[in-house]
Amino acid sequence: MTETPDHQTNLEIDLQPHKPHSARFWNALLGGKDNYPADQELAEKMKMEFPDAVDLAVSTRAFLKRSVTHLVAEDGYRQFLDIGTGLPTADNTHEVAQRTAPDARIVYVDNDPIVLAHARALLTSTPEGATDYLDADLNRPDTIFTEAARTLDLDQPIVLMFMSVIGHVTNPTQAINLVQAYTSRLAPGSALVLCTTLASPEIDAANRSYADSGTQPYVASTADTMLAMADGLTIPHPGLGPINRWHPGPAGAGNDTRQWGYIAYKPA
Repeated sequence: MTETPDHQTNLEIDLQPHKPHSARFWNALLGGKDNYPADQELAEKMKMEFPDAVDLAVSTRAFLKRSVTHLVAEDGYRQFLDIGTGLPTADNTHEVAQRTAPDARIVYVDNDPIVLAHARALLTSTPEGATDYLDADLNRPDTIFTEAARTLDLDQPIVLMFMSVIGHVTNPTQAINLVQAYTSRLAPGSALVLCTTLASPEIDAANRSYADSGTQPYVASTADTMLAMADGLTIPHPGLGPINRWHPGPAGAGNDTRQWGYIAYKPA
């Protein structure tokens, strides 16, 4: 990872390079360069114990790209609230959205000091659109909506994105209530894009091993929990299921991933 003096001096962030970190671990799985040996070692350990680990990361990024492209090009959305941004990588939400609609407006949210140190890479935008980054806790939707209103028009439809982040809320009931607290604040006609790992004995064992490394725990969700998060919303075809099945394109869906999700719409 490349560190710049101004990040360290101005933001006074302890990057804790000797301790694995969830955002950097995800970056390592995606083949990125914003990680340290501790993150790489954890990534290699998880790939040995759970060979599908890379697929979870890659399929999530592919789903982000397909879903954002569809929501902009086919559904006409121009506003995105991306919760739990993670480290910048190829085809971030604003890049995908503004590639089709230069006037798209995107607000990223994370309260991770590692992500904050890289936030400047996110704060790019076309002249016609806007991109902002909020250093905020995802468990505080009221604060997030208040600050997001600087960039987004909350009276108009917004795409709310929870991409492989809701598992960090480790109590399923709290996770359901939290997502519903967000969707209740969205204007009619808004959309929810959500994906997370489907719970199974193998997945749960892998997540326990992951948490044992000292990084932020992640808990997989059951199908019922995922559906409850979208209560009151409409989930069109293909519904809840492996995210590789959602509008796969000419290449086809391929093998099913254990990363499940959907796009859900709030009635207009």
